[in-house]
Amino acid sequence: MLWSIAFDRLGVVVGDLHFLDPDPGPGQEGAERGVRLELRLFEREPLRGSIYSGVPVRIDRPLWRVDLLESVTSAPGALDRAHHHPRFAGWEPGKRVFVRELSEDPLGWLRGRLADPAGVLVEAGEDPADHRADLAELQAARPMIVATVEHLLAEVAGGRAGLAPDGHGDAIRAGWL
Repeated sequence: MLWSIAFDRLGVVVGDLHFLDPDPGPGQEGAERGVRLELRLFEREPLRGSIYSGVPVRIDRPLWRVDLLESVTSAPGALDRAHHHPRFAGWEPGKRVFVRELSEDPLGWLRGRLADPAGVLVEAGEDPADHRADLAELQAARPMIVATVEHLLAEVAGGRAGLAPDGHGDAIRAGWL
């Protein structure tokens, strides 16, 4: 599943995820499932037809990521591997940053971070002034974004999302990665 909301140049994508890191860090062995949210750049491309044609919109590189993950061997909803990536280098995320609140109150933590999207951008190494109009829209969309994450977490906990791909064992599976 992939959910997205785009403003002018910023947007959010949220989706379910199941993967097995081929080179896991200590304590990160085994497959993981959960929900991923990324703050991304969006780009409107030139029309490819008449003035009535659909506008091509490209979901571009990530700026910030939240991974609400758990080991597939844990109880549903454990979020024992929940973390975030405050900064990216191009398309590559920085190291996992574990915050206890992500496992204990993921929606509250996310609500708090999205209440200050300028702070998230500063932490990501971006200039909030470049996205002033989008920041207000992102903040206003916070209830919808958090509700989407809550819905997908329930789908993962219910065994309806975050599933291993058919016939591929524990390979990467995410409809939008």
